Amino acid sequence: MIIMTDKKKIMLVDDEPDITFGFKIGLEDNGFKVDAFNDPRLALSNFKPGSYDILLLDIRMPKMDGFELCQEIKKIDNKVKVCFMTAFDELYFQQFKKLFPMMDTGCFIRKPISIDDLAAEVNAKLSSAATKKAEIGDA
Repeated sequence: MIIMTDKKKIMLVDDEPDITFGFKIGLEDNGFKVDAFNDPRLALSNFKPGSYDILLLDIRMPKMDGFELCQEIKKIDNKVKVCFMTAFDELYFQQFKKLFPMMDTGCFIRKPISIDDLAAEVNAKLSSAATKKAEIGDA
């Protein structure tokens, strides 16, 4: 048995428990460590700088939407990578760009999505971030 000590850590936030449960299990089966939250305010209160490689945030949630949660988390850790998840259309992407013009808008995941595709999206976002970091280090 191989023990992976360098698992990438994900914070998953979605107000639908069936989504967080299914995504958590599927992502963990793909080698990630996942902390799942159904309440964005609870996720925010549990967030610690440097503790997550990437955040997967649903956009439409009660109490605090994914954009607001991202904005609050970025005040704590402006280097954390974020992917937004939505079952809705391109309108949210355009809304996001207007509200947060300086924020990275490179990762929007459309639900429904298969676990394999979700894991591939997360790996792609983490790989592109690692490549950018290496290029900056080489400069």
